[in-house]
Amino acid sequence: MKNNNHVYIIGEIGQNHNGSVDIAKLITELVSRPIEENLFNLNLQPIDAVKLTKRDLKEELTESQNKKPYIGPNSFGKTYGEHRRFLELSDEEHFEVYKHAKSLGLEFVETLCAIGCLSLLKYFTPDKLKVASRDLTNLPLLEALAETKLPIILSTGMGGKKELDDALGIITKQHSDISILHCVSEYPTKPDNLNLNTIPYLLENYKDYTIGFSDHTIGISAPVVAVGMGASIIEKHITIDRNMKGTDQKGSLGPDGVKRMVRDIRIAERWMGEKDIFIEDDVTSAKLKLERSIATNKAMKSGEVITKDDIHLLSPGDGYKWAEKDQVIGKILTQDIPKNELIMPNSIK
Repeated sequence: MKNNNHVYIIGEIGQNHNGSVDIAKLITELVSRPIEENLFNLNLQPIDAVKLTKRDLKEELTESQNKKPYIGPNSFGKTYGEHRRFLELSDEEHFEVYKHAKSLGLEFVETLCAIGCLSLLKYFTPDKLKVASRDLTNLPLLEALAETKLPIILSTGMGGKKELDDALGIITKQHSDISILHCVSEYPTKPDNLNLNTIPYLLENYKDYTIGFSDHTIGISAPVVAVGMGASIIEKHITIDRNMKGTDQKGSLGPDGVKRMVRDIRIAERWMGEKDIFIEDDVTSAKLKLERSIATNKAMKSGEVITKDDIHLLSPGDGYKWAEKDQVIGKILTQDIPKNELIMPNSIK
């Protein structure tokens, strides 16, 4: 039984472009690659969308934070402000990546971190807007984003129920096309802190919204488990090279990891099936070969009456089952049957 559910996978570029629109395009191309499963010859749905993040540096940092020295292996400037400016793509460059994504058949999600970032919408309209975990309590921003009427994705990484409910209260004044992603804003997230059971909690308590998972763990297992728990959206950081400079690179998936994660998620979609118990058509041959049927436990002659002491169970499974023994016991054999052979309907009366 095939499952028609489709998990919406977002490949998050974030700041992994390192200030280069060309690197952003390369990551977009990685995100769009087709995925195959060779054993069963399956062509699987690739990643659905790519995501960029836009900051307005005038609404980003205090003056002291802006001037704070920022020296380290992942620094792109002498101060934190210089570092942040280096990593920002312009509105026009975001538009360039958007057009590239569209040419590859991808949807485009944009995280807007300030009201000033809405200038981006003069150039193009993202398919969805994302609210970063840190902005779940930025109610003026949420109000401005909601007024666009575009679908909104919320991450809960820095919020609890109150913060989430406050955010929903603002957005739903404009529309209800909202997705909620369970998220833990720890990079990488420790195993004991992930708490994937938040996903069924959200499914139960926020039934009006699409529920998903934004993952910051190392590896590909957590998104697959999240899908099994009911997540309909998966978001994961993507990069072309985990050894590149940048704070998010090592916690992101490189080309091989992307392929394996998407493959496993798409296979997991097919695993889920439906709430029922039944025999798959493809199990029939194994059932016939391996199940047990009523057979003789000694050589028997035509005319003998079959008793319970004359029978036991052997493979294959195309004869009488034990639950059907009353159709065999007390019947007369119409032909000789050797020891350890099935008793078939045409051999009794």
